[in-house]
Amino acid sequence: MFDKIFEAQQKAEEVKKRLDNISVSADAEGGAIKVTATGNKMIKSIEIDEEFLKENGKEGLEDVLVVVINKVLAQAENISQAEMAAVTQQILGGIGGLGNLFGKK
Repeated sequence: MFDKIFEAQQKAEEVKKRLDNISVSADAEGGAIKVTATGNKMIKSIEIDEEFLKENGKEGLEDVLVVVINKVLAQAENISQAEMAAVTQQILGGIGGLGNLFGKK
């Protein structure tokens, strides 16, 4: 049983490293605002078009940034959940009948 726990910890670390290397991005206003994040939900970059900033000012920028950051973090969360679900399925499949405890048959 301890072997499986150790294996689960190793797999979780592998997933974390993979997620660090996955990039997701979202944009708004026709690409005037673009945010890029890792699969681990860390913001890597924010790009803002100068013309958008001139036309919309600070408040307009803040409003759009909230929307775009939430979009990119939702994408990162979806990827993270998918990666973890795949690893969990692998591990539970390797524990024999315990996988049935979680609704798998």
